[in-house]
Amino acid sequence: MLQSFTIRTTKRDEMIDITHFVQQVIREAGVSEGIAIVYCPHTTAGITINENADPDVKRDMMRRFDETYPWEHPLDRHAEGNTAAHMKASTVGASQHVIITNGELLLGTWQGVYFCEYDGPRQRTFFVKVWNG
Repeated sequence: MLQSFTIRTTKRDEMIDITHFVQQVIREAGVSEGIAIVYCPHTTAGITINENADPDVKRDMMRRFDETYPWEHPLDRHAEGNTAAHMKASTVGASQHVIITNGELLLGTWQGVYFCEYDGPRQRTFFVKVWNG
C-alpha cells in the first residue's frame, strides 16, 4: 500500500513528528509483519528517526545544522539562495525504512519519525509505503 500525505510547514527549519501518519497506513493496510518506507520527494526537506520525548533535541539539532550549514555563505552560487537547505536535506536523507512487527513500528522507546523542513514555510508531501511479510 502506498499513501501520500500533505503537510504545511510553518518555519524555515522545523522537525514535524509524522509517526502517527505512518502508523495510520500500517493499520489501514492491515500489515502485522513487514516494512514501512517513508519517503520525501523534496530536495530541501528530509525524513529522519530521532528522539520524540525532549523537544530540546529538535531545537539543538536545528541549531547545530545552522552552525554547520549557515544560510548565507559568500561562496554559494545557487541562485535561489537555499544551498544550506539542500545540504541539510542531503545530510538527513530522503527516506527511512522501519520494521513493522505486531502491527506497530519497531521504534525505540524515545524514537519518532520526523519530516524535516529546511526551506519553509511550504506545503509539502511525503509518501508511506508498507509491505506485508
